[in-house]
Order: sequence, then C-alpha cells, then structure tokens
Amino acid sequence: MSDNYAVAGVYCAAATPVDANGEPELGLFTAHCKRLLAEGCHGVALLGTTGEANSFSIAERQTILEAALKAGIAPSQLMPGTGLVSIPDTIALTKHALSHGVTRVVMLPPFYYKGVSDDGLFAAYSQIVEKIGDDLLQIVLYHIPQISGVPLSLALIERLVKAFPKTIVGIKDSAGDLANMQAIVAALPGFSVFAGADPLMLPLLRSGGAGCITATSNLVADSLRVIFDNVADPAKAAEVEAAQARINAYRTLSNSYVQIPTIKAMVGLKTGEGNWRRVRAPLMTLTDAEFGDLSAKYAELP
Repeated sequence: MSDNYAVAGVYCAAATPVDANGEPELGLFTAHCKRLLAEGCHGVALLGTTGEANSFSIAERQTILEAALKAGIAPSQLMPGTGLVSIPDTIALTKHALSHGVTRVVMLPPFYYKGVSDDGLFAAYSQIVEKIGDDLLQIVLYHIPQISGVPLSLALIERLVKAFPKTIVGIKDSAGDLANMQAIVAALPGFSVFAGADPLMLPLLRSGGAGCITATSNLVADSLRVIFDNVADPAKAAEVEAAQARINAYRTLSNSYVQIPTIKAMVGLKTGEGNWRRVRAPLMTLTDAEFGDLSAKYAELP
C-alpha cells in the first residue's frame, strides 16, 4: 500500500449471494470474501452498488458485515458502504461498523432528493462526521451520479477535505470520467482516488490515483493486483498490458446484460456455485437463454 495515502489498493465491490427466499447466503458470501483476498485484493468493499446494498435492510447489512468478521476477515480489510438516504440511518450504520473495529467506509451522499446544492451536501456530510465524533473514522466518498442522481463536485470534495482532513480520505469515482478523477488527484495531493471502472485503474494509477473499487474484481482480482503492483516497473509492461486486456475482456462480457445479475452469474460460472445466479428484486436473474449465451462466451475468456 502506498505510504502517500490513508487507503490504497485493489478493493472488490463484492457481490452478495442470496438464497431462494432472497435472504443473504452468509457462508457463500464469506467464502467469496476470503477468495477475493487470496486472489490479491487488498480488501473487500462490501455492500455497495454491486453488493445490492440498497436492497437490504439496515439489520441485514449489519448481519452481513458481522458474518465477514466472524469468518476471520480482519476489520482493516473491510470497507462497507454505509451511506443511506437519511442522516440518522447513515450514522447508525457507520457507528455499527466502528463498534466492530471497521474504521473505513464508503459513503454515498443522501440520494433521494436531486438537484441539491453543494451547501446541502456539505451540511449532510458534516452532520454525519460531527455526530459520529470518532477520530478513527475514515470516509471514502462515493460518486456515482448515473445511479444516485447526486454528483459530488470537486469544489464540494475540496471543502470537505479542508473541514475534515483526517476523516474524508478518499473517493470512489464510478462516473467513468477519467479526466474528473485526474482533476481530483491534481487538486488534492494525498487524497485517495479510486476508479470505479476496471479499465480506468491503470491510467488512473499512472496519474497518481490510489487504486480501484470495482465489480469485475469479483472475477479477475489477480489481474488487477498484477497491474497495481507492477504499474511503475518498465520491465513488467507486457505483463501489465496482458492483465489489462484480460480485465477488459471480463468487463465487456459483464456488460452484455444487466451488470449485477451478469457479474453474479459469472461468479457462479467461475466457482461452480449455481446459487450465485440469484438476485434480490427489483433486479431480475438472467433468463435461461441469456445465461446460456453468457456461459458460452465465458468459456472463451482468457
């Protein structure tokens, strides 16, 4: 991990398996987390968009985090999503993580009301930080405006970092705009900027970024780690490019259908565990025809 950042590395936006009743399959989930770490992830960013977090209740989210800890995963290796629509719920979920020694979280802004001002978002994040009042807390902001409808501007990020320099330590940028990520890196030395899209980690690292928090790392964590570890080594350039090509191939296939059900189906194909095909409503499982097509194409991947 880079000494320049509070947090850096390859983090998986982990998928969450569910059973036939839509309940979290905790054993399958914790085994997946351990596999991700064994394959090279520095940590697991559970309960984000790919993890279907906002389809789970607060109690379910707490249970999922506790299961990972009970399975022996270190608190320092977990980075749960704790940003909810209401400030009190965000505070409660974040305090729960802190009570179990998990000090790093990924935090969406309050996302129900659209078109809110930077002043409103600053007030929301400020209230969360101040009411939690824990110096150990480290927040990675979550910028995914195509889903949340609430973008986080550079001016807002700068303002939050100035107000809470030890707490607001990074951002996951899932908007897919490399130039925006590079602008944040340039404006805020030491602030951890994570790519939310796998193909962008390599150019972001070359621009001084901190790593990635991505969906395709559910499948190719080893290749992402090759890039992270060797990006600055000219002797490993061919290895890095080969790893990037493999990542891009998996990412392209995962976008063939609705991404989250497709990622989960691909995890099932990788592991032989058919229960991974399930998702929680309102998402829908791939049809048999879609799954058949996906299976054939998956078999051809490097």
